[in-house]
Amino acid sequence: MYSLTIHIIIYVILCTIITFTISGNLLVIIIISHFRQLHTPTNFLTLSLAVADFLLGGIVMPPSMIRSVEACWYFGDFFCKFHTSTDIMLSATSIIHLFFISVDRYYAVCHPFKYRTKINLIQIGKIVLISWSLPVIQHSEYYYFETLYCVGSCIPVQSVESVLLLALLTFYIPGCIMIGIYLKIFIVAKKQARAIRETMESKYSSTRKREAKAAKTLAIVIVVFLVCWCPFILCNSILNYETPARVVEALIWISYLNSAFNPFIYAFFYTWFRKALRIIVMGNIFRNNSSLTKLYME
Repeated sequence: MYSLTIHIIIYVILCTIITFTISGNLLVIIIISHFRQLHTPTNFLTLSLAVADFLLGGIVMPPSMIRSVEACWYFGDFFCKFHTSTDIMLSATSIIHLFFISVDRYYAVCHPFKYRTKINLIQIGKIVLISWSLPVIQHSEYYYFETLYCVGSCIPVQSVESVLLLALLTFYIPGCIMIGIYLKIFIVAKKQARAIRETMESKYSSTRKREAKAAKTLAIVIVVFLVCWCPFILCNSILNYETPARVVEALIWISYLNSAFNPFIYAFFYTWFRKALRIIVMGNIFRNNSSLTKLYME
């Protein structure tokens, strides 16, 4: 049990994380939904990812905060199972989105002339549907757990096989593929930048630069995801239940931080995000035709 002072400090820290997660991702949802110039395949994937992070912050994090601070689960067995299942499914949804975003960037940078035929709004709709439905299927097929009957606890019990299989399918394999894709993207983007400087193709240079910058930004998103989730995944799949409960709780919150970081990455690297944010803060979003505002040069 923590002292009253520690209680208050931890509650303030975790409430801050939850607030930034919900508000930051809500801003991403509003900005991409409102401004028509941002209605692109990549941004729709980013929008869907922000929805997953928003739900994680709104549904999963608050009960997790109470469990972490009070060291007790007050919400019953049914909600324990719902909470654990939702946590796992939203986390899996995030990494599947990131996987498809890396594929989208691969075609945009490495095969720009095929991009519009390969990646269109219909394909994006299918990808979003897969990204949300696949975690549900994986969970129902591979993740069987029972809750230890202990009053005041919420401890899901998994077999070693199910833990390793879940980690393999939702983290290790997609993560390795994404790293390989982005290495390829950076090699191609570097060659394209050199070619643009040599030929001075002004017609395509701005588009190529924008696509390359988007790829770099999304690569940072993936790196942040891997850094936030690696400690918990490694601990859960290798050490399993040998790890102290407080360490596990700390690692869980480090993984949750990923959902709070993404909007700040967009704000730091994307000028269109900052411009759209200024429009919202100034209240200009309520003006007529504000959705037609040009946030960047085509």
